[in-house]
Amino acid sequence: MNLHEAIRAIHNNVVTIYGGTQNDIIAKDENGNEVAINWTQVNQQLPIVEQEIADAAAQKIADKESANAKLRALGLTDDEIEAFRS
Repeated sequence: MNLHEAIRAIHNNVVTIYGGTQNDIIAKDENGNEVAINWTQVNQQLPIVEQEIADAAAQKIADKESANAKLRALGLTDDEIEAFRS
């Protein structure tokens, strides 16, 4: 969940997060102590985290396309490439 990632980016001592919204999230450290969340910083971090996730997904697609192109250049067919993956 993106909100969880934003919390972890701001509060590096958080190891466990319960809940899914700003209203019900409880974050705890390694000792089980509740961590006070700075929502202003988390909300500022959220678009950065979302962009990082989108960039990673786009890079994964680009890497797959690049790999397929390289395998085709070696003479493999799409069926052979797919068989290799499974």
